[in-house]
Amino acid sequence: MTRTMKRVLVIGGCGFIGSHVVDQLRALGYMVRILDRSKERFRDSFSDVEYYFGSFADSYFLDEALVGVDIVIHLASSTVPQTSNLDPGRDVSENLLALITLLDAIVRHRVSKIIYLSSGGTIYGIPNAHCIDETHPLEPIVSYGVVKLASEKYIHLYSRMHGLDYCIIRASNPYGPRQARVGVQGVIGTFLSSLIRVEPIEIWGDGLVTRDFLFVRDLAKLCALACESGSRSIYNGSSSEGHSINDIIAVLSRVTGIEIRPIYKESKPYDVPFIILDNRRARQDFKWEPETSFDQGILETWQWTLSQYGPNSR
Repeated sequence: MTRTMKRVLVIGGCGFIGSHVVDQLRALGYMVRILDRSKERFRDSFSDVEYYFGSFADSYFLDEALVGVDIVIHLASSTVPQTSNLDPGRDVSENLLALITLLDAIVRHRVSKIIYLSSGGTIYGIPNAHCIDETHPLEPIVSYGVVKLASEKYIHLYSRMHGLDYCIIRASNPYGPRQARVGVQGVIGTFLSSLIRVEPIEIWGDGLVTRDFLFVRDLAKLCALACESGSRSIYNGSSSEGHSINDIIAVLSRVTGIEIRPIYKESKPYDVPFIILDNRRARQDFKWEPETSFDQGILETWQWTLSQYGPNSR
């Protein structure tokens, strides 16, 4: 079956990451269907894309959206790591139980494959090495990571029971255009939003917390390439480079030309101090690699932020 004959359902396809995944799928010639709660915030709908608006936790609605679908890419989540411990029950109900509903529907409709976006930033917990690969122990310290881990296990279980093909991508910290400035997710987008609004930038801790940041278009390309894979495997979707919060401030100052004097506050207990993900498995299996440098990615994100929220954006 050629790409043009394969229909891919992107759950969360109108969101930050999902919108970029849709771009990649359309460019590769797939038929694309989106299931999301609402329309894209920053773009108009595409005439060649099918849209279903509602909750994927609703089995009746999900049955409609899955008719004729070959591959499901599941990107949606109703919680974020920073707040998931406040209500673990909600995290389980809205994300883990909803995933099981989705898996049951996938089996009913004989969908051949699911691609699931997991969390490389939370699923490993406190790392025991400088750059960790997919075999690292899984000891998440927030509910978000626990639910992601349980979701991976259920996908593996359904694969064993029903022969479902799958690809799990443990994404690092994505950033880039179309990351909304509201909410608590995405430190780069949050900082850029503060610069636009001439608000002080606050850093929790000493700024030495280090993360692996991946430009969203590079992550989206990996998700799209996973549609071609026949293996049942798990991949780190990452840059394999570490940047501290203080590094981000330095790059933002250089890119924007704005002198930034952050306000340092007490650190938060759920912050893993240091995590970098090894992406060699994805490079080898998909002939994929991150194409966007950190400076280039932040510059593009800044330019997009200016176009949306800057003084000349209206």
